[in-house]
Amino acid sequence: MEMEMEFGVIVLGLCISCALIQATFSMLGVGKLKNLPPGPTPLPIIGSLHLLGDQPHRSLANLAKTHGPIMFLKLGRITTLIISSADAAKQVLQKQDLVFSNRHIPDALKAHNHSHYSMVWLPVGTQWWTLRKIFNSNIFSSNSLDANQHLRSQKVHELIAYCQRASESNDSVDIGRAAFRTTLNLLSNTIFSKDLTDPYEDSGKEFKEIVGNVMVEAGKPNLVDFFPMLKKIDPQGIRRRMSHYFSKLFDNFYKIELNGIQKFYLQYGNKMTGSISRSENFNQRSLRNNTLIIRTKQWICNKLYMY
Repeated sequence: MEMEMEFGVIVLGLCISCALIQATFSMLGVGKLKNLPPGPTPLPIIGSLHLLGDQPHRSLANLAKTHGPIMFLKLGRITTLIISSADAAKQVLQKQDLVFSNRHIPDALKAHNHSHYSMVWLPVGTQWWTLRKIFNSNIFSSNSLDANQHLRSQKVHELIAYCQRASESNDSVDIGRAAFRTTLNLLSNTIFSKDLTDPYEDSGKEFKEIVGNVMVEAGKPNLVDFFPMLKKIDPQGIRRRMSHYFSKLFDNFYKIELNGIQKFYLQYGNKMTGSISRSENFNQRSLRNNTLIIRTKQWICNKLYMY
């Protein structure tokens, strides 16, 4: 046991030493780079991370007053270009959008290969264009939005009715939870054509906690984002926790979909396939072994990864 611990310490020390040496040499060579916008002189290893403070947006605004609207920063090992003027932003986001469309992907969002499927993080290419076409034609098209107008109105009326019922019974209303349930059911009806939570039950509490945890982890400053050589170590454990939360989220969706498909098979299975015995026990294990369930789960994953 002691030998294993000593070996681990030695390996960790070597990794850190190599990272420090590599970062130092890289920082020493920054001055040789050409055609870079003005910016503060970076320190060895950390670059300009120390200048961000606890309110990066204000710190960057103050730095822009000194170095101009287009500014170069070295954040750890990451070369960063800061745009802080409307004209420059228009050039980047409108006229040169394809050139600047790819972005640095936070390590936390690489958990469960989320960045390989989400349209937000995919590089511009065949898969990205395909997903964009699907979104534009099936979700955000005028016909689709008009067709779902009654659904949005229904969910708003349900939210109002829930608040009115709570008021009549002198119960307190958790506005955050109620709004979350409404949003979740709108999304689930768009994708699955059914509600995932009941406003009069705590079924949405776990979803809210999981989504909240995902947002917290995704918003944490992560050393790996600034020092990619630490990726395998994951020193803060952010990617590990994100993988755990994603797994819990997908498990909840799997259970809901499996229950729905189980009811469907009980009612229509024999009529549609003719190959399922009436006496078959439709438990979760038998459903998981069915090809349709496997395909359904894959479809669910693809849908969820888009958001």
